Amino acid sequence: MRYLTTRKRAEGLGSARAGTEHHMAMTSSGWALLVLVPVLVFVLARTIGGSLEDVRQTFANPFVAILTALFLVVGMRHFAKGAQTAIEDYAHGGTRTALVMLANAISYLTIAAGLYALIKLAL
Repeated sequence: MRYLTTRKRAEGLGSARAGTEHHMAMTSSGWALLVLVPVLVFVLARTIGGSLEDVRQTFANPFVAILTALFLVVGMRHFAKGAQTAIEDYAHGGTRTALVMLANAISYLTIAAGLYALIKLAL
């Protein structure tokens, strides 16, 4: 017995109406992180052991600042979506909603704090 209508199959929507969208978001952010993480690790490895002025000079470079900002945003959204998947698998009812909201709040607060620190460091 088929649970998906032909329209839902053509639109790519499953029974929960968001599974395909969630999967595509996780896949694309995973591929983005596959590129961002090694480049950022290489850049950050150059700053280890340097003075504060050297670190500020490194992060004042627009390429490094944009790369770091992209890593923060993409990485934290990837975390939030992954945490949401795990929470939806194991929690139910009001606890599920509260935990998903907490994961999103942690993600957005980390993005805000990281971008604030990056701006303070780069300028």
